[in-house]
Amino acid sequence: MSAPSLDLSGVRFDERGLVPVVTQDARDGAVLMLAWADRAALERTLTTREGTYFSRSRGEQWIKGLTSGHTQKVLDVRLDCDGDAVLYVVEQTGPACHTGERSCFHNPLLAEPGEAAPPSLDGVLERVYATIRERLETLPENSYVARLHAGGLDRVLKKVAEEAGEVLLEAKNANREGLAQETADLLFHTLFALAEVGVTTADVALVLEAREGRTGLRGPKDVG
Repeated sequence: MSAPSLDLSGVRFDERGLVPVVTQDARDGAVLMLAWADRAALERTLTTREGTYFSRSRGEQWIKGLTSGHTQKVLDVRLDCDGDAVLYVVEQTGPACHTGERSCFHNPLLAEPGEAAPPSLDGVLERVYATIRERLETLPENSYVARLHAGGLDRVLKKVAEEAGEVLLEAKNANREGLAQETADLLFHTLFALAEVGVTTADVALVLEAREGRTGLRGPKDVG
């Protein structure tokens, strides 16, 4: 069976046949890099789901991570409203920048930058979950994840129950700092349980999304 045709008629390539590509981390929305793609590179990205670009200096196509191992699994590709820029939404392995920095945009220009935005909870949870999965695969020595995993699923579930109880106590006492701490512990061990059973954060997100109504979030027992 032949591969499906790709409709790139809406992409406005410049006079060199190139379009700028902004690459974004799917976990927390961080902008990782800016590069360029020609039609062939864009088609390859859409077909293989590997971040593929065109090097203006070398005059050739290149695949992110082919030599460094810092690969990009492309989850989504979007075209901007004018058709002259493309967004790759990716799962990045390792740093995106050749300097070893996570993002190529690590050089501040403002002498006194404004207050940093608070971290995104969904982005943090994604990174924590990815770290737990990586620890479960490698089981490094002296790792808390490795030690808890060695105790079996029942030990993990016991920790979930314990942390849930701590959350209740801190909430009952209106201890804001303690509640934040214990909720973080509960979320960590819940993510641990998900990883042990093979449930992903995306699986949970799909359930929550299905419950989300136009007027707000419906509870699990709500109908209509």
